[in-house]
Amino acid sequence: MTRTEAPPAAPDFSLVLGGPLYQMFVRSHLSGTTLELLRRRVLVFAAITWLPLLLLSAVTGALYQGSRLPFLIDFETHVRFLVALPLLIYGELIVHTRLRGVVESFITRSIVIPEELSKFRAAIASSMKLRNSVIVEIGLLILAYSLGHWIWRNELALGTATWYAATEGANLAVTLPGYWYEFVSIPLAQFILLRWYFRIINWTWLLWRFSRLKLKLRPTHPDRAGGLGFLGRSTYAFVPILFAQGALLSGVIANRILYQGASLLSFKMTIATLVGFLVVVNLGPLLFFIPALAQAKRRGLSEYGALAATYSEDFDNKWVKGGNKDEALLGTSDIQSLADLGNSYAVVREMQVVPFNRNDVILLVVATVIPLLPLLLTVIPLDALLKHIVTAIL
Repeated sequence: MTRTEAPPAAPDFSLVLGGPLYQMFVRSHLSGTTLELLRRRVLVFAAITWLPLLLLSAVTGALYQGSRLPFLIDFETHVRFLVALPLLIYGELIVHTRLRGVVESFITRSIVIPEELSKFRAAIASSMKLRNSVIVEIGLLILAYSLGHWIWRNELALGTATWYAATEGANLAVTLPGYWYEFVSIPLAQFILLRWYFRIINWTWLLWRFSRLKLKLRPTHPDRAGGLGFLGRSTYAFVPILFAQGALLSGVIANRILYQGASLLSFKMTIATLVGFLVVVNLGPLLFFIPALAQAKRRGLSEYGALAATYSEDFDNKWVKGGNKDEALLGTSDIQSLADLGNSYAVVREMQVVPFNRNDVILLVVATVIPLLPLLLTVIPLDALLKHIVTAIL
C-alpha cells in the first residue's frame, strides 16, 4: 500500500447485534438497531421476572410474612432480577461499542497485513453467522430449562420454607408464585446469562482466528505490547457482566448466611473460584497472541541489537577513539541519537509477550469482588468496618 492509498475499510462487526432474541426486540420496539431503548428493555424484563412474583406473593400472603423467608427480604431474588439481569442487558450496549472498536483497530492500526485481509474478513463473517444462529439460541433455552432447572432445584433453592416453596419432608412443594419463579423467571435469567457465555466463546474463537494471521507487530510500540495493548483494555467491556455474576453470588451467599446459618468463610473457595474463573475466561483468549508477540520481540531484539552495535561502533570510532578532529562535541546530535537508540532498544527489551498488564487483571478482579463486599457486614459490624476503611485510607 502506497502513501496515497487510503486504508481498507474496517468491517462492520458486532458481537451482540444478532440472533432471534435481538430480532424479536427490534420487531417489538424494545430495541433499536443499535440497542437503543435500553430502559424499556430493563423495565419489560423486570415486569416479566420480578413483578409477577411480587403480586403473587402478595396474593398468597408470602410478601412479608407466612414463611421463614418472605418475598420482600429474599436478597437473592431481588439481586438477581433487579441488579444482575439489568446489568446483563446493559452490558450488551457496552460490549457492542467497545468490541466493535477493537476489531476496527486491527485495520486502522495496520496490524493485519493486506495479504491477510480476506482471512480476517472471513473470520468476522463466520463469527457473525454463529452469532445469528437460531439453533444455538434454541439450544441455550433448552439448556436453561433442563440443566439450569436441575441446578436451581438441587443447588440453589433453599431447603427451608420460603415464599416460593414449602418443605414436605425432604421435598419442596412449590407455591403459586414459586411456579412462576421456577418456570419463567429463573429460566429467563439463566438464558440471558447463557447467551453471554456463548458470546464469550464466540469472541474467544474469533480472537483465535485473528491470532493465526500474519500480523504486523511493532516491537518499539510504546504500549509495550507490539501494538496490541488495546486488546487488554477490550476486556473492560465485560465489566458489567462480571459485576452481575458477582452480585448473583452475593445474593446466594447472603440468603444462606441469614436463613441457613452459614458462615461467610465457608464460601471463600467458592468466591475465589468464581473470581479466578471470570478472570481466566476474559483474559485467557488474549494468550493466543503470545507466539506472535514473542516472535516479534525476538526479531526486535535481534534487529535493534545489530543496529545498536553498528551505531555504537561508529560513535566510538568518531568520538571516543579520536577519529573526528574537526567537529565540536558540544551541540552535536550524535549523542542524542545514541540516547534515542538506547531508549528504543529499552522499549523492545521491556516488550510484553501478553497483550495485557497487571492493571487489567486488577480491574476484572475488583469488578467481580465489589458486589461481594456487603457480605463483610455479616462478619464485621458496620462501625468497625468503617473504622478499618478510614484507617486504611488515612
